[in-house]
Amino acid sequence: MTVTRSGGPQPRLLAGGNPQIPKGDGDAPVQDYLAAMPGWKQDVGRGLDRLVELTVPGVRKAVRWNSPFSGIEGRGWFLSFHCFARYVKVTFLNGGSLKPPPPVPSKHEDVRYHHVREGDALDDGQLEDWIAQAAVLPGEELF
Repeated sequence: MTVTRSGGPQPRLLAGGNPQIPKGDGDAPVQDYLAAMPGWKQDVGRGLDRLVELTVPGVRKAVRWNSPFSGIEGRGWFLSFHCFARYVKVTFLNGGSLKPPPPVPSKHEDVRYHHVREGDALDDGQLEDWIAQAAVLPGEELF
C-alpha cells in the first residue's frame, strides 16, 4: 500500500480521476491531492500550485470538497481546481472581475473557469496574471 505525504493511505480516485482527500488546512493536504492526481493531470496540478506559490507569497492553502483551494488570510479564497475526466477545471472564485476574464462562464456571476485539457501547455503568463489579480480582490469565505 502506498501512503500520502501526511502518512495516510493513498486516496481513492472519484469520478473523472479526482482524488478523494480529507478536508484539511495547509500545504500537506494539498500536496497529498497533487500526489494522487492521475497521469497528465498531476503535471497540471503541480504547475498550478507552483504558479500560485510564486505569484502569491504566503498564500493560504486547504483542501475542501476534494479540491485544493488558495486564498489570503482574512480576504477569502480566490482559486481552486478539480479533476474531471477530460480536463482540470481551474476555478477563479472572483473571475468575473479579472481582465480579461477566464473563458468559461459559470451559473454564478462572479465565478469563471479555465479548463486545461491533456496536451495543453499551461499558459503561465496568463495564469500568473489571473492569479495575481485574483489574489488582491476580495475572495470567498466558503467554509
